[in-house]
Amino acid sequence: MIQNKIVVGISHGDINGISYEVIIKSLMDNRIFDFCIPVVYGSAKVAAYHRKALNIVNFSFNNIRSADEANVKRANIINCLDDNVRVELGKSTNIAGESSLISLENAVKDLKNGKIDVLVTAPINKDNVQSEKFNFPGHTEYLTKESESKESLMLMVSENLKVGVVTTHLPLSKVSEAITEEAILSKLRIMNKSLIEDFGIRKPKIAVLGLNPHAGDNGLLGTEEIDIIIPSLKKAKEEGILALGPYPADGFFGSDNFKKFDAILAMYHDQGLTPFKALAFNSGVNYTAGLEFIRTSPGHGTAYEIVGLGKASEVSFRNAIYLACDIYRSRSEYKKISKDPLQHFEISDKEPEQ
Repeated sequence: MIQNKIVVGISHGDINGISYEVIIKSLMDNRIFDFCIPVVYGSAKVAAYHRKALNIVNFSFNNIRSADEANVKRANIINCLDDNVRVELGKSTNIAGESSLISLENAVKDLKNGKIDVLVTAPINKDNVQSEKFNFPGHTEYLTKESESKESLMLMVSENLKVGVVTTHLPLSKVSEAITEEAILSKLRIMNKSLIEDFGIRKPKIAVLGLNPHAGDNGLLGTEEIDIIIPSLKKAKEEGILALGPYPADGFFGSDNFKKFDAILAMYHDQGLTPFKALAFNSGVNYTAGLEFIRTSPGHGTAYEIVGLGKASEVSFRNAIYLACDIYRSRSEYKKISKDPLQHFEISDKEPEQ
């Protein structure tokens, strides 16, 4: 922290997507500087290109060489790219992929070294970013590898809904074999711990969805619920985790049942993210739970089709900044409480000796 403000590192994502538009729009509201210090890892030249395309004249970045130099009242930017980098709005290019990775690597390095407190990642193109250095389906898997914990949970967060997934960026044909008791228990442990430490929920109540239609219909439409999911929930209960289910996904989201739980664990990507984005696309945030550091991102992608048109909504990205800061404070408070618990004394019904 600098002057009691959280330093928010921002990787600029795909330079041909809407990243700079949502970053700039989010940082144009000066109230954001009251509680955090934004540091973008990117390119002042690329930022200027996008500002011109969007006709934004009342905003500029403060150029710095290191996060240590950040101005507490400005939007700061660290130049990570060559000045000759080429921007091609709305196109997927190799240069855009390379630029995404350079920004991400620099931001993660500073995050690990404590120069920034939290990381907010702007959207990348999962195809053009692939290289010898980045051979991952997305940010989540890359950051998990960079983490000491080596396990994580993709947790989509909105004001009234939190949805995690057992399997993330995995082909649907491989989902069933990846659904194991240990996989479900691992995600439940991470989710439960995160709800307590990151969101301040004392006794989290978690809903778990089934894998098959109608949650298997007692084995008629699949046996994963009987053989794997239900035994996992029993083991979770033995560990003190309040996880209920399995619930049929369609009826669960079609009714108001999802409002009765602190979080929901889906079995695979689209099962959880489709209803989440239908309910909270413009405001939802992607949070990587389970890591020793804090990373959030907006719930949308590069949106090449609207780049440069001024149509991109910054709400999700701004919420990603807010959530990262909220989790940082929540973790700090939890550590403080855990470090100095109330002292316990044994009480006896025997008369004290004289």
